[in-house]
Amino acid sequence: MHIKKHLGFDSLREQLSKRFNQIEDPRQQGKVDYSIHDCCMCGFAMMFFQDPSLLEFQERMQERIQMNNLRNVFNVTAIPKDTQLRDILDEAPSDKLAEVFPDYFRQLQRGKHLETYQFMGGKYLVTLDGSEYFNSYKIHCPSCLWKERRNGQIQYHHQVLQAALVHPDMKQVFPLAPEQIKNVDGLIKQDCEINAGKRLVEKIRATHPKLGIIIVGDSLYSKQPFILKLQRLGMSYILVAKPDDHKALMKWIESQTLKGNIARYEFEDKKGHHIYEWITDAPLNANPDAIHVNYFQYRIEVNGKITYRNSWITDLPVNKFNVAHMARGGRSRWKIENEGFNTLKNQGYHLEHNFGHGKKNLSFNFLVLNLLAFFTHQIFELTDLLYKRCRAKFSARKEYWNQLRCTFRILCFKSWEHLLRFIISPPESQPP
Repeated sequence: MHIKKHLGFDSLREQLSKRFNQIEDPRQQGKVDYSIHDCCMCGFAMMFFQDPSLLEFQERMQERIQMNNLRNVFNVTAIPKDTQLRDILDEAPSDKLAEVFPDYFRQLQRGKHLETYQFMGGKYLVTLDGSEYFNSYKIHCPSCLWKERRNGQIQYHHQVLQAALVHPDMKQVFPLAPEQIKNVDGLIKQDCEINAGKRLVEKIRATHPKLGIIIVGDSLYSKQPFILKLQRLGMSYILVAKPDDHKALMKWIESQTLKGNIARYEFEDKKGHHIYEWITDAPLNANPDAIHVNYFQYRIEVNGKITYRNSWITDLPVNKFNVAHMARGGRSRWKIENEGFNTLKNQGYHLEHNFGHGKKNLSFNFLVLNLLAFFTHQIFELTDLLYKRCRAKFSARKEYWNQLRCTFRILCFKSWEHLLRFIISPPESQPP
C-alpha cells in the first residue's frame, strides 16, 4: 500500500490548524498576545511529545538561537506562558477541538487504510468504554461528578466515555470523539455512563451517517432502551450479557437447552477445548414487549477446568461458520482498554495526570488534545514507513519517546521528518 501525503505529519497538522483557526476568539484583538490557534497547538504539542515542560524548553531555545521547534514543526507563531495557555484553553469550546476526530477518520478512509478494519458485511467494530481521568478532594468545577466517601469527605472526579474503531487482528485502535460524563446545571441527578452512551452513539451516527457500525460493549449496554436506540440509528451490536444482569433471558435459554434447542460447535487446539453455543430469536427480558435477540456463549476448558467464559447478545446472524468470528468480535471490547486506556495511562501519555483543571473546559480539553496526539501516533504506526523505521531502532516505546523528546528539547529541526531522520542516522558533523 502506498503511503499518501495526506496521512503525513504536515497534512495532519494542517487539519489541526484549520480547526483551531475556526474557533472564535471573544477577546479584544488589540489586547491579544497569543492566538487561540497557538495555544491549542502548543497544548497538542505537549501531548504529542508527552512533555509538560515542552513550552519552557522551546522558550529557552528561542532566546538562545532565535528559533524553536514549535514554530518549525507545529507552526506556532508565539509561545504562550503556562498560565495564559491554561486560561485560553479553559474557554475554548471542546466540540470545536473534537471536530478533528472525523477529519482524521476521513483521511484514513481516503487512504483506504480502514478496509482492513471491516469485520463483517462491510461493518466496523466500535467499542465503548468509560474511564476516570481526574479526581480530587479539593479541586472541582460545576461539571465535576462527586461521591461521598465513608469518612464523609466528598471526592470530585471527571469521567469520559470513549468510542474506538477496532479489529481483532489489528494492533492500532482509532479513537472517535469522546463524550463527557458530566453534571449539568439544573439537573438533580448526576450524569452516568449509560446516558452518555446514548448521546455518544447519536453523535457517532450524525458524524458518520453511512458507516456500517457494530457497537461492542459490556453488560451495562445490553438493555432494551439502549438497544432500541441502536436500532433507530441503524447500528448493529455485540453486547456482553452477564447471567446476573439477564436472569429472565438465562432462564429461557436454560429451558431451551433442556429441550435440545441450543446449537453447539466445538474443537480442540493447544489452547484447550473451545465450546461455542448459540440460539436465535431469544426474548431479552420477561416483559411482553421484549425485543428478540440472538444469543451466543463461548468457553475454553483445559483438563476439564473452565479457563475462560463469556456470553453475548447480537442482532447479527449466528451460525456454525461465524460463531467463532463473532466471539472474537465480542472479545475485542478489551482492545479499547488494553491498547487504548492502558496505553494512555501507563505508556507515557499520563491520561490521569492533572495538566490543569480550570473552571470550564480545561481538564476535558487537555484530554481531547491527548487523545488527538494518541490518534496521530496510531495513524503513524499503521501508515508511516519513516516513523516505523525510526521506532524499530528502540525496543521499548518509552525509550523511543524519551529519545525523541530529549532531542527535540535541545536541537532545532526543520520538520518532523527531519527529526526522525536525525534519530535514525545522526550526522557525524554538526547537528541541525
